[in-house]
Amino acid sequence: MDCVKTKFSIKDLENLSGVKAHTIRIWEKRYNLLAPDRTDTNIRTYDIKSLQKLLNITLLYKNGYKISKIAEIPEDQIHILVREIATEKNIHNQALNSFKLSMLNFDYSLFYSTYNKLLSEKSFREVFYETFIPLLNELGVLWHTQTINPAHEHFISSLIKQKIILNTERIQSLEKTNTSKTFVLYLPDNEIHEIGLLYLNYELLLKGYHTIYLGQTIPIESLTNVHNFFSELHFISYFTVAPTTDKIEDYLQEFDELIGFDSNHLWLLGYQAKYVKNKKNYKNLKVFKSIIDLVKEI
Repeated sequence: MDCVKTKFSIKDLENLSGVKAHTIRIWEKRYNLLAPDRTDTNIRTYDIKSLQKLLNITLLYKNGYKISKIAEIPEDQIHILVREIATEKNIHNQALNSFKLSMLNFDYSLFYSTYNKLLSEKSFREVFYETFIPLLNELGVLWHTQTINPAHEHFISSLIKQKIILNTERIQSLEKTNTSKTFVLYLPDNEIHEIGLLYLNYELLLKGYHTIYLGQTIPIESLTNVHNFFSELHFISYFTVAPTTDKIEDYLQEFDELIGFDSNHLWLLGYQAKYVKNKKNYKNLKVFKSIIDLVKEI
């Protein structure tokens, strides 16, 4: 089992803050901004407090504070300045940092307080597009660089899912005002990355459509049970890790045989979806690069 990370390398700090490792070393040497521990082989390691300090310093630096001036500010005053900047004009960047710290510390309170502050000034849609999507994109990079582990990713993802579900419940009972299409949202077998699909369900309900949300790891044959109730359906799915590249064509052929593209539609998103070939062979197949692109279509 993966251990929760409490020590970070200088490369981890670079990935999390966006500040180059070379620049971090200069800030340490010239201004004493960070005081890393050293391993027996003289390699720098940083604790969570060092990471938090660097994220705060980065926010000040990006908002016009010279690094030499930041070095002169008492540490307890840095937090006050950061809060002021977040309140006045840059809540977005501070929110990203706060969400990352919430994830690394497994801190529910920090997540909720940050989210509630955003929601006091923006709609849920704005929070999702302006903050959650950039955060999730960063998490993808942090995952691939092994800066975070599965425990971190699952912690923050589950909290974001909670917020999507909560906002979905608020509109789910409203009368459907757009009966032109019925959407079936599902993930294929062995696919569990659900946040994008959950949010699309929210958008569709917000626009008054009838949706049928099936969720994770649904075999194609199970879709036939839904298909029997409706003459024309728009299926939406994410291919993030499954089906694998070499299985995509087989998947589309099976979908065509069991569901059919003549009277039904299949809309795809996700990393693996970019490997779909021969789209012209399937009449009502569409591949979208992003949630934003798909929402424009509806």
